[in-house]
Amino acid sequence: AYNVKNKEDVDSVIELVKKAGGTIIKEPQVAFWGGYHAYFADPDGYYWEVAWGPGFKFDEDGLLKF
Repeated sequence: AYNVKNKEDVDSVIELVKKAGGTIIKEPQVAFWGGYHAYFADPDGYYWEVAWGPGFKFDEDGLLKF
């Protein structure tokens, strides 16, 4: 998964994928767990999730903190 800092970033990533000719598997939507996510396939056919979660915390370098 590619985790982002806010819902708008999910939409932005999916728009970039579309402009690059990528395959959208699932359009951005609210997830059952309270987040917001979407899925796309890369050129090799691997699926990726782009996700934002209300509890996601990032450090000063932009890395997700666990």
